[in-house]
Amino acid sequence: ADAAGLTNVTTRELDLESIDEAADAYDAVLCREGLMLTSDPARASAEIARVLRPSGRFALSVWGPRERNPWLGLLLDSAGAVLGVPVPPPGVPGPFSLSDRDRLAAVLAGAGLAEVQVDEASVPRSAGSFEEWWQRTVALAGPLAKMLESLPPETRDAIRQRAEEAVRPFATADGGLEFPGVALVASGRAA
Repeated sequence: ADAAGLTNVTTRELDLESIDEAADAYDAVLCREGLMLTSDPARASAEIARVLRPSGRFALSVWGPRERNPWLGLLLDSAGAVLGVPVPPPGVPGPFSLSDRDRLAAVLAGAGLAEVQVDEASVPRSAGSFEEWWQRTVALAGPLAKMLESLPPETRDAIRQRAEEAVRPFATADGGLEFPGVALVASGRAA
């Protein structure tokens, strides 16, 4: 906003499960890949409903099913296979915790949001090389990046090697990688 010279825009960092704003304060709420990372999505959705003015609009996105997002799922699967535990562990919020469109719609409607619609959006991912994909995807998955940093080098290398094998089906002739990807985009309004 600053770079564009916009003076009617402000930003704040807020807790989605306890938005420090008055009720009916916003005409619109946008949330990109955040709701899926909350420990209580129902509470976060209720907060979105609370801060929206009557008939205010919301739009949010979360990642679709893990198997339809191999660009990230294969990395998490590789870490889980080497470590012998699912990544992320069951019950811990993660990138695919709201990947079922019916569950996402139910969470939002249960929070009092109306006219909830959940659609799929194709979001393919590409990388010029395995290294580029590895660096970007590990960095994107913050908790995974921290976990990898804490592991012995041989364990980290084993995860990396397993991931490199797992992504081979997505290799392109020029040494890059092309992955399919799916996001769920939900929209609606305050009741």
